[in-house]
Amino acid sequence: MKHLLTAMCFLCASAAGFAQAKVIPLDKSPLDVCYFPENFPMLKIQGKAAGPLLARLIYSRPSKGDRVVFGELIAYGKLWRLGANEATEIEFFQNVKIGSYKLKKGRYTVYTIPEANKWTVIFNKENDTWGSFGYDPKKDVAKITVPVQTITDSVEIFTISLDKISSGFNMNISWDNTKVNLPIYLQ
Repeated sequence: MKHLLTAMCFLCASAAGFAQAKVIPLDKSPLDVCYFPENFPMLKIQGKAAGPLLARLIYSRPSKGDRVVFGELIAYGKLWRLGANEATEIEFFQNVKIGSYKLKKGRYTVYTIPEANKWTVIFNKENDTWGSFGYDPKKDVAKITVPVQTITDSVEIFTISLDKISSGFNMNISWDNTKVNLPIYLQ
């Protein structure tokens, strides 16, 4: 009888807790993850991974809609979090070289300063930040300038991918009619 009474109290308390649970609304710019090698977690569980995980990138994916993205929504010459909501983060699982910079394995926040014909891509050691409001240039570990490519097929949803090159991978950033490629070399 004592156990039955204890179980009934537990069930009532649990039901009250579930009834008060707050449902978080869906985000308009969902969070996404990309890996290098591509689809690494799936390959790993299938026993098809040819090597170790080298990089993981976490970012939010806003939509273009009816907006003019670069030069209006994303101002030229101003710091951008590279996506929406939380600032984009990349984790390297081994040392890499980006431009003339050598970065140790670890997690970095990625920012950009977009211009019409070039972008400055910034790797910063401050993590777990929202937007670019807490950006501290003293924590930058690399700043690389890359050219902008104009693409004919507009990309509706902001996209970053990590694609293999001969001695590393490209971080490809695409949105609207703009594409930027940043080579990252494995050390």
